[in-house]
Amino acid sequence: QVQLVESGGGLVQAGGSLRLSCAASGRTFSIYTLAWFRQAPGKEREFVAATTSAGSTYYADSVKGRFTFSRDNAEQMVDLQMNSLKPEDTAVYYCGARRGPLGYYAYRLYEYWGQGTQVTVSS
Repeated sequence: QVQLVESGGGLVQAGGSLRLSCAASGRTFSIYTLAWFRQAPGKEREFVAATTSAGSTYYADSVKGRFTFSRDNAEQMVDLQMNSLKPEDTAVYYCGARRGPLGYYAYRLYEYWGQGTQVTVSS
């Protein structure tokens, strides 16, 4: 099993920045696809960014150019640097993990989840 814990959420003004972190424990971190998803009230969980064990990185169109996903296999952590934040980025952000590189964008395929961290962007 893999355990995931997110941190770094908070309240920020539009145009500001936050950095989210996800710390993993359990099975070897490097073999997993890691991803960030977010979920706003009344909305389905939405793909944000992912990185595979081979090093491929993917971003949702809504965050390209603003968010950067990094992975540190040695420390078993992933970060999401979020810049130029918008009110529509407001959501609970979740770190997810799964074995295999395909379907990185589909939350239903992920095996493990953190508890989530709230990001609120004010106008």
